[in-house]
Amino acid sequence: MIFLAKTLENEVGLNAGGDAFVNGGFKSWNKPERFLKHVGGVKSAHNLAYEKYANLRDEKKKSILISFENTTDVIQREYEIRLKASISFISKVTFENAPGNCQLISPIIQKDIINCCAKETTKRIVEELDDGYFAILADESSDVSQKEQLALCLRYVEGKMGKVVERFLGLVHVGDTTALSLRSAIMSLLVEHSLSPSKIRGQGYDGASNMKGEINGLKTLIRGDTPSAYYVHCFAHQLQLTLVAIAKKNNECVWLFDTFAILLNVIGVSCKRREMIREFQAQKVAQALEIGELETGSGLNQELGLKRPGETRWSSHYKSLLNVMNLFSTIVKVLVMIGKNGSNSDDKVKAQGILYSLESFNFVFLAHLMTTIFGYTNDLCLALQRRDQDIISAMRLVTLTKVTLQKMRDNGWETHLNKVISFCNNNEIVVPDMEACYIPQGRSKRFAQQVSYLHHFRVDVFIEVIDLLLQELDNRFDEVNMELLICMASLNPKDGFSSYDKEKLVLILPVATASVERVFSGMTYVKNKLRNSMGDQVLNDCLVTFIEKDMFLQVSDDEVVKRFEEMKTRRKIN
Repeated sequence: MIFLAKTLENEVGLNAGGDAFVNGGFKSWNKPERFLKHVGGVKSAHNLAYEKYANLRDEKKKSILISFENTTDVIQREYEIRLKASISFISKVTFENAPGNCQLISPIIQKDIINCCAKETTKRIVEELDDGYFAILADESSDVSQKEQLALCLRYVEGKMGKVVERFLGLVHVGDTTALSLRSAIMSLLVEHSLSPSKIRGQGYDGASNMKGEINGLKTLIRGDTPSAYYVHCFAHQLQLTLVAIAKKNNECVWLFDTFAILLNVIGVSCKRREMIREFQAQKVAQALEIGELETGSGLNQELGLKRPGETRWSSHYKSLLNVMNLFSTIVKVLVMIGKNGSNSDDKVKAQGILYSLESFNFVFLAHLMTTIFGYTNDLCLALQRRDQDIISAMRLVTLTKVTLQKMRDNGWETHLNKVISFCNNNEIVVPDMEACYIPQGRSKRFAQQVSYLHHFRVDVFIEVIDLLLQELDNRFDEVNMELLICMASLNPKDGFSSYDKEKLVLILPVATASVERVFSGMTYVKNKLRNSMGDQVLNDCLVTFIEKDMFLQVSDDEVVKRFEEMKTRRKIN
């Protein structure tokens, strides 16, 4: 058929046209003159098909692989540039300047490239570990699509510099959060990267029952496989539980945080009211600068806001309380305006009620007390979350915090009381007669003991709150036991470190799970509402390169290209 069409083409010319044979089928086979119409012009479907047929029969172009092998050096270089450009997020020769079938922007290709980058990054982490001992840090959290994800980090001593590091190893989707499922996910990750569970010398979790349970908890299952995997309850989480206990056990603290929550509901949820606070505070700062009460400079006089604190983040309570006390006069001014000129009676009543509590000696005393305590514990919390923090130093910091609080309890009453009285005088708040009988703020006298203001605030509040904190710190931080002391003894320099045992190194024992929590923070950036259908493998690969940037930057483009080209059969240029 092609030969006949070619003969007619040579005899008659290429003036006829039509694609009936290609599109609708050729029916009039017994009428040769109809072939002329089918052949058509130079760009007809027939002639284009014939040209491709002729090229395919050419001995020099037997296959696509041969055609790639015969490409010029220029084309080879451009292919390599496009691949590296896709890795390095450069589009100089990737899009409009690249051939349509070799732009390397296919979702499958892009996912493979990301996977190569992640594998090379984790390869560097495993090489840095160098078959040494390590601790595991694990936690689970749901992503934006409500899929439960388990994040695993490794803590080990880097061989060259002897520095303690915590590295993100990977993320695994788990169907449930039972201890058996979590153990299976952790073991699968370790095996995937050729890491032996027998090398585990520590494990750190946040203290949930499925993690630290003595019978069927994750820590028990891991120790069943590796008896030397010492468990450490996350120090930062223990500190958080300590502060929660204080807020729940002391009645005055409960009242303070309830009042604080109502205050944020009245003025913190409205954009208009937050804007009023900004304007009034800006005017106040401008006036203070004009009369020389404040100094100007980089980082000074920053704008303050009122953000609702997170229930699981007690450092946010510290910042919120601190901002409220710094914005106190401005907040009072806004509440007065709402109480007088509110848009409805409900707002007026709430503003008047919260202002009554706010302008009380009780609120000022408790707010200053908790701000001071949270200041001490916030410094401890930040220190515990350092990636290179070792457990010995961490326990020393806990002890130092206890000593500081004990000094405050024994000798800090007068200093604290004077600070509160000074604040009250500056804001026109009535200071009660400390020898008079105590009257509770906003509550019936029936619920108060017949004691003086001095006894109530000093004994029932100041001393009791600090004692509760000290007691909780002792109860929560119980890591100092015989097993841990034996581990520490292995570092004793006596007799030329004769008792040294590398299997009992305490440097790799975990302190906090902050590194795992940073993974979940990063997960909200990588997998967000606009990318909520992202697959588990892509999510893991993106997170590895995103979180371990310093390791990823050590990976050369050539290493990624090599792994990419070896992944599967590709239309690559040799």
